[in-house]
Amino acid sequence: MYVVRPFNVYSPRQSARAVIPTMLAQMVAGRRTLSLGNLSPRRDFTFVRDTVEGFLAIAESPELCGRVTHICSGKEISVGELAQLIGELCGVPIDIRREAERARPEGSEVERLCGDPGLIFAHTSWRPRVPLREGLAETLAWMKEHRELYKPDFYSK
Repeated sequence: MYVVRPFNVYSPRQSARAVIPTMLAQMVAGRRTLSLGNLSPRRDFTFVRDTVEGFLAIAESPELCGRVTHICSGKEISVGELAQLIGELCGVPIDIRREAERARPEGSEVERLCGDPGLIFAHTSWRPRVPLREGLAETLAWMKEHRELYKPDFYSK
């Protein structure tokens, strides 16, 4: 049995409940002020194609059988830094407004989710190939073409 732990997968077609489509939907709607909850949590994002390739690489590696293997970059970015990067990709200056109703309930926020790619790197040739900026640009382009699927005010509590 293989135990795989993918970290913060993002992509076009992703549910608006996740942080990246939440931000992108607001930008695609023409907003220049992003309404967000907590800006300090740090995440290790992996583009969906890299994640799928990671699953396949793990499945082909008998050394990883029975071991918890992370599919991740081992690099992290805060939600606030991610918002600034998205503003850069959109080519516009943005303001960030923290809204309490967008924050997760007290005691439920995980402040840091960063994976350790050591096992997958040691036992496969897999490496993440899609840099965050490139994956965000692809996701943004898809959302611009399908803006009717996303509401800029959608968020989960």
